[in-house]
Amino acid sequence: MTQPTLGIAIITYNAAARLAQCLAAVSFADDIVVIDGGSTDATAGIAEAHRARVIVEREWPGFGPQKNRALDALATDWVLSIDADEVVSPELAASIRAAIADPRADVYAVDRLSSFCGEWIRHSGWYPDWIPRLFRRGTARFSDDLVHERLVLSTAAPLARLEGRLMHYSYEDFETVLRKLDAYSTAGALQRHAAGKRGSFGIAVTRGLWAFLRTYFLRRGFLDGRSGFMIAVFNGQTVYYRFLKLAHLNAFR
Repeated sequence: MTQPTLGIAIITYNAAARLAQCLAAVSFADDIVVIDGGSTDATAGIAEAHRARVIVEREWPGFGPQKNRALDALATDWVLSIDADEVVSPELAASIRAAIADPRADVYAVDRLSSFCGEWIRHSGWYPDWIPRLFRRGTARFSDDLVHERLVLSTAAPLARLEGRLMHYSYEDFETVLRKLDAYSTAGALQRHAAGKRGSFGIAVTRGLWAFLRTYFLRRGFLDGRSGFMIAVFNGQTVYYRFLKLAHLNAFR
């Protein structure tokens, strides 16, 4: 009987920092596809050294559509979608192999643990973080969102959970925090503008303040110490600038 095959779907752009570790952890897969946005660092070379197929797509359509390009490039029975800053733990790798060998579901969620400037975060709304990532090909696709894309399932069957963790090195340093703050707030503003939503200075202030309070108090960010406070400020500022940029788009477009 033919063994089911597994493909890895990854999108990248100047992702050399963690990519080798990411790809080495999924070396057991039958196929690895990297959709690259035109990196100027060593990303493509690292991917090819780890036997990944690199497809360059310089026209950026947003995170969701770019990830769907990776799905479309695979012909395996199963797909694991991960980011270039995520590393599959040995326990999770074993769970993935066992799941596709004797499947109990069409879609599986993984337990993601994220870091912030070198510290693992267990509160602040970041954990627990069960997200669907392993699925039978054809049963799921990503939404078309520019940012904060989600996996849309074509089956109503409940998700099963995998043992082991997906280690997410999301914000390696403070420069990354600032860069993502700007990128995410811009993408969020563009997405809302396209949907016909409006922003203002008042909305930016109130929404930003609420994002800070929700993260730090309601989601117990204070238990994460200094990092929890920084994450709360980051969330507040991201939301603040998102609606401020949206107001600018409303006024000038």
